[in-house]
Amino acid sequence: MYASFKSIGSYTPPKSLTNKDLEKMVDTTDEWITQRTGIKNRYIAETEQSTSDLAFEAAKLAIKRANIDKSEVDAIILATITPDFFCMPSTACVVADKLGIKNIMAFDISAACSGFIYALNIAKSFVESGMKKNVLIIGAEKLSSIVDYTDRTTCILFGDGAGAAIIGATEDKSKAIIDVKTSADGQFQDFLVTPGGGSKNPCSQNVLNEKLQYLQMKGNETFKLAVNTLTNDVKEILEENNITSEDLDYFIPHQANFRIIDAVGRKLKIPKEKIAITVDKYGNTSAASIPMAINEWYEEGKLKSGNLMLLDTFGGGLTWGSALVRFALEE
Repeated sequence: MYASFKSIGSYTPPKSLTNKDLEKMVDTTDEWITQRTGIKNRYIAETEQSTSDLAFEAAKLAIKRANIDKSEVDAIILATITPDFFCMPSTACVVADKLGIKNIMAFDISAACSGFIYALNIAKSFVESGMKKNVLIIGAEKLSSIVDYTDRTTCILFGDGAGAAIIGATEDKSKAIIDVKTSADGQFQDFLVTPGGGSKNPCSQNVLNEKLQYLQMKGNETFKLAVNTLTNDVKEILEENNITSEDLDYFIPHQANFRIIDAVGRKLKIPKEKIAITVDKYGNTSAASIPMAINEWYEEGKLKSGNLMLLDTFGGGLTWGSALVRFALEE
């Protein structure tokens, strides 16, 4: 039995936040943001919307496109760093309830921007072991809830959104997920961190006064490490599976920064027309980034069933991962 990437779906909240809007909020310019990041726009959830609301919309679409009934979903794995609740219940449980699905495994994972690839790895293992037949994986973030909109170094980067996929069982090896690699190195934990609110710095007036509940980032250090790590990770997964960059139909990386994507693409000699770029439109949506990019290219008619995708990501932890995936959505 093989695991197959059977569908894709995503959801973007309605409110747009452009670079011009940010010029009115912090000391920055559209030109500066565009040159440094490639980002022109991002979408922000409404105040009353939670991460589970975004995830629910993406999940509905993924289930529909997989041509299965919601009752056939037997596990939900949700990757997020912005859960509805601090520790419990998991956002996956909330999404299961909103979908009307009961009596199945549902849990969250926290791997920051690498969350969707981590979830993909877990789902693949569940399906290939025979434990599950249809696993709903979701990357969903309301990053606007942990971004300080007076900090010009971080508020320009992040947006909200969700992406979801069904990882299902198949006996057809030509439709199988080829390989998934995930890794981490905690020595760089301070590169991307939300210092306050956890057991190390519990919520207090001091945490609020010092704005420790917000995301903090060492931008330059993260950039350099990301380019080298992503490049090496991709080379490894291609070599281990006897696949070359010429064999790929599409390279769909985490959408954090155009300069990172461009640098990795050039080092790997992947043609620009094969590289998915959506960071200009959505900004960095963390765990939602890759499934949102896959969905964008599917809805634009670029991505077809049978296409070989290389997925690649890097995030807080530090975590990273890559995957070689056949797109197996059946129209």
